[in-house]
Amino acid sequence: MWAVHLTENVNMLKEHNIFEVIFLVGFVVGSVIRVIYTAGRRGIKAKKKYSNVLDIILVSAAGIGMDLPFLYLFTSWFDFANYALPGWVGWIGTVVFAGAVLMLWRSHADLGRNWSATLCITGQHSLVTNGVYRFIRHPMYTAHLLWAIAQGLLLSNWLAGWAFLVLSVPLYIARIPKEEHMMLEHFGDEYRQYISRTGRLIPHMY
Repeated sequence: MWAVHLTENVNMLKEHNIFEVIFLVGFVVGSVIRVIYTAGRRGIKAKKKYSNVLDIILVSAAGIGMDLPFLYLFTSWFDFANYALPGWVGWIGTVVFAGAVLMLWRSHADLGRNWSATLCITGQHSLVTNGVYRFIRHPMYTAHLLWAIAQGLLLSNWLAGWAFLVLSVPLYIARIPKEEHMMLEHFGDEYRQYISRTGRLIPHMY
């Protein structure tokens, strides 16, 4: 039975071009990273929560943008929005996606059990300033924005390709200032000093 399912999956992959397959592989790897580090947070409770209804709506919208490619890849619903891209664009998207997944893993690994999908402070929260956090304060958001750009470069469809970028930008515009206010409230001058020597999404250029 497993051989039949394997054959069906292989045949399904053959129906997609190389860049669509690369996107699927990257999506799976990125999802596994998130699942592993989410499992590592079991038992940690929020001491103070900062999320509100708007935050939940924006996160959900960005999630839709991230998952929309599956309707494009496995149905014909979005075929009307297809367009052609030269092959070199897809290879650039491959490099960007690899960078996104690497940044996602590195930011999770450096943040450890301090990470949370929602805005909150836990009883054991610490200010992480090592690893990739030595240079930028929100590398996980950088990873997702790189992912969103790569999605558009790998998938030749206006809706599936660019939905994640369009729907995630409002989230980060609203969420990053709120997150920094949360960190300032909790860590005070230590976080102010950290801000002075780091960039939000890309390193400071000196």
